[in-house]
Order: sequence, then structure tokens, then C-alpha cells
Amino acid sequence: MSQCQLYKYNATFYAVKKENSEFFSSSFSENELDNEHVAWLNFHGLDDTNSIEDLCHKLDLDKITNENIHTSSRRPKIEEYPKYVFFQIKSALPTEKNDNLLNQEQISFILGSNYLISFQEKAADHFSDVRDRIVKARGKIRSKGPDFLLFRMLEAIIDNYFEVLESITARIENIDERIHNTNNKAIFKEIEIEKRKLIELRKIVQPTRDITLQILNSESNFLDKSNLRYFANLKSSCLSILEEIDANKQILEGLTNLYYASQGQRMNQIMKVLTIVSAIFIPLTFIVGVYGMNFENIPELKYQNGYFIIMAFMLILGISLLMYFIKRGWLKREDE
Repeated sequence: MSQCQLYKYNATFYAVKKENSEFFSSSFSENELDNEHVAWLNFHGLDDTNSIEDLCHKLDLDKITNENIHTSSRRPKIEEYPKYVFFQIKSALPTEKNDNLLNQEQISFILGSNYLISFQEKAADHFSDVRDRIVKARGKIRSKGPDFLLFRMLEAIIDNYFEVLESITARIENIDERIHNTNNKAIFKEIEIEKRKLIELRKIVQPTRDITLQILNSESNFLDKSNLRYFANLKSSCLSILEEIDANKQILEGLTNLYYASQGQRMNQIMKVLTIVSAIFIPLTFIVGVYGMNFENIPELKYQNGYFIIMAFMLILGISLLMYFIKRGWLKREDE
């Protein structure tokens, strides 16, 4: 059964109640809401569908809203109703180094005239700072309405986007440092994983930016016009994240090209060494091949010291060729 928290507050008062979803589905109703307090009800988990359905029914929410809470939205859209506003976004949290995908979840919001309800798919805590602001009366949150609370919650989610982006950026910098000193093929896989994470993060941030833009253009009575400037800051933050994502994608493309270039350079170095070795031994092999022919009348066949003379000549020839290659600089590494 889902766990829930209910925060009720105003400028001089706040109260917190933590119960399961069944309790709030029966107690959180329009009769308990008043214009003197802001109510924020947060659900952790969507497994208790009956309680959520009962809550939606008591608050006179549309059936489509109840269905949308349990289904993923294909595109960002704010649905405005006479008594509330509904929309969904996806959150993201930093993942472990070996994780291939982002840690993300869908969060649904229902904004009314004096309440805000949020539905989280998982038990992840994105809003610890928001709770701390309510409890300690930090900032303007206790003197503002539920739309300002919505702003703070969206701000917390976008801050998590920045944390995800910072963790990806740190791993990219680590790859950049190691790519020059390693021949491990796993580094290419790491590049592809971080590139995939950036693509996923972009798919999450883009709809959030569109939602903030729709909020700015909305004429809903549930959004105080004086608070729209805060949502404009959220849109700017999303644009900054999207720009950084594109910049990091370009860096990863450059690292991919650098990886292939370094691999090609190593292969060229190996081929150069093998070519030089072959160039030294080809004439020596030719000499050995000539004197290995099975003809009886080879002129040098009867020489008493012929073996030693040929071996000395081959040694001198090999050393001479090696010295020639060194003098021409063909044995030097390209990075020296």
C-alpha cells in the first residue's frame, strides 16, 4: 500500500500527517479544504489504484485524470479543468557508474485553488528541500499559494536534472583523461553508455521545458500571474540543461573520434615496427635462400670459412639497415 504525506500550512501554521493511501482516500476531501491553508498531498507509489480512484471521485476529478495518473503521457500537455489543472513530467536521479540507464520516474500533479496533489511512481525523495522550507518557513513558500509550491517542486526536479548532468559530465572528464593512456576496448562502451544517458536526459528535459512554457502561456485561475516569473526561470534552467547536453554530446563525439584515431595510431605503430623488421630480414632471407639452393657447383661451396663470412656479412647488413632506419627517424614514436 502506498505511503502518503499531507502538509497543511499558511504563514503562521503548518501540520504534517503521514499515513497510507487508504487513509487519505477516505479523509482528504473537499470538505477538509479551506481557503486559510494550503494542502499538499504526496503519494509514494501508484500500486493502490482503488484508493487513488476513491480520492479522485471525492474531489470530483475527471475519470480521464485518474487514468492518466497510471499511464505514461506520450507528449507534454497541461489539461485544464474547471476545478483543477493536471499534467505529468518525468524526474531523473544520478545513477551508479555501471548503470546503463537513468534512474527516472513519472510524477503527476493536480493543482487546485487551495491544494496540490503529487503522485510519484517510486519512493524516491525529490522534495526534501521543499519539505524543509515548509517546516522551517524558509523563503516565501508559507506565504504563497499552491502554485508557488508547484514551482518549488518543479525547481527541485530540475535541480535533479542538473545533478544527473553533472555526474555524466564528471564521467566524461574521467574518460577523457583515460583515453590517452589505455588500450582497453571497454572505454568505447563507456562512451556509448554516457551518450545514451544524454539522449535519455534530453527526452526528459524537453517535455519539462514545454510544460513550463505552457504554464507561462496559461490563463488558468489556479496560477497567480505574479508567480509566472518564477516559472520563466524554470524554462531558462531547462534551456541551459539542453545546451549543456548538446555540448556534452559533441564532446563524446570528439572522444569517439579520438578513440578511433588512437587505435589507428597504435596499429600504425605496430605495422611500422613489423615493416622495419621485414625490411631487415628480407635481404637476409634472400641470401639464405640463395645459398640454400641444391646446386652442386655453387662457387663459394668449397670455401673453408664461407659460413662465417656469410654470417658476418648478414650481421653487418642487418646492423647497417637498422642504423639507417634509426638515422632516418623511422623508429621514433609519433608522440615523441
